Amino acid sequence: MTYPVTEAIEIQRDGAWMTLWFNQPSRRNPLTDEASAELKAVFKVLRGDRSVRGVTLRGRGGIFCSGGDLKSFKKGLQATANHGDVMAMSRGAADLFGGFNSLPQITISIVEGAAVAGGFGLVCCSDYVICESAAKFSMSETMIGLSPAQIAPFVIQRLGYATARRLMLTGARFTGAEAKDLGLVDFVAATDTELMAYEQSIRAQVMRCAPGAVADTKALLIALPDLSRDVAIEAAAENFAGRMLSDEAIEGVTSFFEKRKPYWAET
Repeated sequence: MTYPVTEAIEIQRDGAWMTLWFNQPSRRNPLTDEASAELKAVFKVLRGDRSVRGVTLRGRGGIFCSGGDLKSFKKGLQATANHGDVMAMSRGAADLFGGFNSLPQITISIVEGAAVAGGFGLVCCSDYVICESAAKFSMSETMIGLSPAQIAPFVIQRLGYATARRLMLTGARFTGAEAKDLGLVDFVAATDTELMAYEQSIRAQVMRCAPGAVADTKALLIALPDLSRDVAIEAAAENFAGRMLSDEAIEGVTSFFEKRKPYWAET
């Protein structure tokens, strides 16, 4: 697979794992138009690249992501941006969050420094979230007269409706330890060594799982909340039948009885 040339995002490949680094630390790694476009372009390629088993999102300079580019927002306001332009910009943000949320690979966000607004939204789209104990989280939109519109579905997905509603309405700010209590974060690390150890343990788990099975399971989990019970039963049956008849299932069952690892399991 050929990945796009990027600048605001640094692509780092380590075997079957890819780390995407926000790479504008002097600006606190904002979600600029450039960064968003690059991420969407990378996500597009990732969707068809099963050689990548997992994706980590992280920020250079000890900060995850400071959210939307307020300088560009200000410039748009000064230029008297029209309603249609803002709608189009918001739809573009939806593509970004939806693209990360629905990647067929396992995704991890490692949060150092801060994850704010849109950065917080990307965290909520992740399968796993690891943070340093000093990390800061914030949904600051309502404090500057905006709404957390396009991240809202993913915040609800991660935290549940009642907690998400309370936090979004009040522009909540909280620490890594509090994020763990809220269910936003899976692991809180006291040191950088511990941070990396958590990620490595997740990577090891992922490598034991068949990539196609992971992708199909993730797709089903994303679809189920919007389906009626009858439709959900059929969707699950279709999903399971496809898996049962797949080459991966044949290999997985065969390897079990032959007491060996399946081909996708790395040592």
